[in-house]
Amino acid sequence: MSLYPRQSDTAVLFALLRGKGIHIWCRSCLIHEMFQADLFRDSRPSEPMRLAAPPPTTTVSILERLSTNCKRPRYAFMVLNLLVEASQRTGSAGPYVLVGDMRVPVRDWLCDALVPVAQRDPRRLSIEGRVRQMLEDAGALPADPDDAQRLVDEKVLERIRISGRTNVSRAVSELVRAGLVKRHYQGFRVDHHNRGAKRQAVYVVTEPVMRALSRATT
Repeated sequence: MSLYPRQSDTAVLFALLRGKGIHIWCRSCLIHEMFQADLFRDSRPSEPMRLAAPPPTTTVSILERLSTNCKRPRYAFMVLNLLVEASQRTGSAGPYVLVGDMRVPVRDWLCDALVPVAQRDPRRLSIEGRVRQMLEDAGALPADPDDAQRLVDEKVLERIRISGRTNVSRAVSELVRAGLVKRHYQGFRVDHHNRGAKRQAVYVVTEPVMRALSRATT
């Protein structure tokens, strides 16, 4: 249906206007009002354009971004520095980090690197006590004290690594939302019943952050 009236309809309209004593000179005014462009525009006010935040280029600006976007900014900053360290050669961290002759998944490497922080956590002592009690109840604790402590430490490290993966993934997700890190996956198995199984994460620190933290560590 056309928005404009037919010529015959216009003639009838002006005939009625003349019959009611309305002067013919208003014809042009009426047509202008009928077809002015403002009647067909959206009258709602347009939203102001939101400008993207500039990328952080200094350690101070990075800390400000972390304090705004992360629940544990100090922990996230440690993870970010470790990612910078692991990315020095290839520009990305993962899916594996070379430790001696071993290839360690990047999340496990991050967890192991943060173990000294976890060792100061009071919860580690409670975990060690539960692990030791579990081994004693199962009769699996060696009689030699050194061997027993070594086995307990290994089991505690396994538990810390399990919880550490969750903490690292949460911290990296916050870094991604903050625009400091990009994440993708490799080793994708398309024929697996659980699509996405056996994937390994790869983390890429953005160039401005990489330059800022690389300068800070040199």
